[in-house]
Amino acid sequence: MAEGVFRSLAGSHPRLGSIDSAGTGAYHILEPPDYRTIDTLRKHGIRNYDHGARKIQDKDFRTFDYILAMDASNLRDLQRLQKRVDSAGEKSKAKVMLFGEFSGKSKAEQVGDPYYGEDNGFEEVYEQVSRFSKNFLQEVVDKAPTATQT
Repeated sequence: MAEGVFRSLAGSHPRLGSIDSAGTGAYHILEPPDYRTIDTLRKHGIRNYDHGARKIQDKDFRTFDYILAMDASNLRDLQRLQKRVDSAGEKSKAKVMLFGEFSGKSKAEQVGDPYYGEDNGFEEVYEQVSRFSKNFLQEVVDKAPTATQT
């Protein structure tokens, strides 16, 4: 959902390069988003989101400027993977951090996985990732001197 929201808000921003999302696990590779994700996006006017799940790859740490984690567990996994890439002599350039660092609040937020909860959890996630995306665009992309990939 975060990718769909971010793409929608970013539009064709001249300072953005590639936007993609990936998981830290190999489950659901190539599967589309949960139907409740698609329903939530459509409810908010995002109708052109098409995505097949993929697992993060070593090259992502060398390709993207930012890799944003949804929660602390994924952040630790991503940091561990980044260290592995760096220790293999392939210096990464990605800044790995919680997406919730852009919450607009004094404390970073984590995005809970709404999959096993009630349908309103998808609306809560939409609100969070919308807010984070807007703040990221204002705080990072609009202030960046050159193109940024997320």
